[in-house]
Amino acid sequence: MSGGPSSPVGVIAGSGVLPFAVARSLCEQGRGAFILGIRGHCDPALIEQFPHCWISLGQLGRATKLARAEGCKQLLFIGGLIRPALSEIRLDLKTLRVLPRVLAAFRGGDDHLLTGIARIIEAEGFQLIGVAEAAPDLLMPEGNIASRAPDDAARRDIARGLEALCAMAPFDVGQAVVVIDGNVTALEDIEGTDALLARVAGLRERRRIRTARGRGVLVKAPKVTQDLRFDLPTLGPRTVEGVVAAGLAGIATTRGRSLVAEADKVIAAADAAGIFVTGLPA
Repeated sequence: MSGGPSSPVGVIAGSGVLPFAVARSLCEQGRGAFILGIRGHCDPALIEQFPHCWISLGQLGRATKLARAEGCKQLLFIGGLIRPALSEIRLDLKTLRVLPRVLAAFRGGDDHLLTGIARIIEAEGFQLIGVAEAAPDLLMPEGNIASRAPDDAARRDIARGLEALCAMAPFDVGQAVVVIDGNVTALEDIEGTDALLARVAGLRERRRIRTARGRGVLVKAPKVTQDLRFDLPTLGPRTVEGVVAAGLAGIATTRGRSLVAEADKVIAAADAAGIFVTGLPA
């Protein structure tokens, strides 16, 4: 099944600017976008730019009904979403009918949850797609996108970070790690990358990290077994700010398997701070 130019993509939107960057890209391609904004997560100010409706977590029936009414054959999940407790989900009749499958999806990490929900939606006749198919212009390219390039020490830290992320993959934890002079200094947890970098900055302030500023790397990459339609590692201007505050030399993430939000702002901020932002071979 595929959506043609007359078939908009239904963008199920969480928090942040990425859902709207994807929607803009789809519109520029002539495909069109219909945003299903998740209440409490999606930005009310930004959603007004596009055809949209609001849904609550657990309203599977409402979401699929609205998407069908707009002629959507493809759906895409994008944006931040705090994993809800089951008690916080507003179940509609459709969701109640598939409740055993919803409960099964919750019995695991985030990847397991997203893949389980995707199977339920696909059973309704929709095709779930990822950003790579919907908006490839938002994917990280290979090589350096800012002026500075990683030096030999940074490249060694990048290799160490990739090893650490590969080792973490079976546990379905985070997608980012900070490595300084070969030492795995901090791992991403449920709080996300911004909190990871704030933690590193705090360690430096308390002199638990004593290396000179301008050393070390934030490495981001998807989990080895991750469904690349969902939850790709993302960097944006706030990531650059966090890296600078943490005293690191730069950011490394995987080509074609990571997203760059507001790339022009990322490049400008990186150049102003003198850090590198590099895309690694997939």
